Amino acid sequence: MKIAIASDHKGYHLKTTLITYLKKKGYEVLDLGTDSVISTDYPKYAFILGETVASGNVDFGIITCGTGIGVSIACNKVKGIRCSKVDNIKEAKLTRMDNNANVLALNGSMFSYKAKDIVDVFLNTAFSNSERHIKRLKMIADYEEGHYEC
Repeated sequence: MKIAIASDHKGYHLKTTLITYLKKKGYEVLDLGTDSVISTDYPKYAFILGETVASGNVDFGIITCGTGIGVSIACNKVKGIRCSKVDNIKEAKLTRMDNNANVLALNGSMFSYKAKDIVDVFLNTAFSNSERHIKRLKMIADYEEGHYEC
């Protein structure tokens, strides 16, 4: 399995920890930056990661920033991305089972042991393929601003 990973400056340390962890587990990891704790703009890395995942060149993406919120918002601007900001293993499991999320966003200040548990669950949980979830994901994918009837 190939995983793309990126961060801004506030998520840099967690990103480097996760890269080492994922490689030890046998995953192929593509590091998309940033490469230091020098202040940078998180949307740049979120868009690069989102485009890489959407292209199909990797199986999943993981992105970190100060809270995980900004990068998740930016990633979700990329067509084909379903990025979830996750804080615990229950959310990691459900975002894969119900939403077929393909990008995981994490708070860069999260304890590494907790982040590793979340990453493991995210990467090892399959989409349920439930008809109701497929229908909802199609609604999201088909949405055009101003052209959706409730």
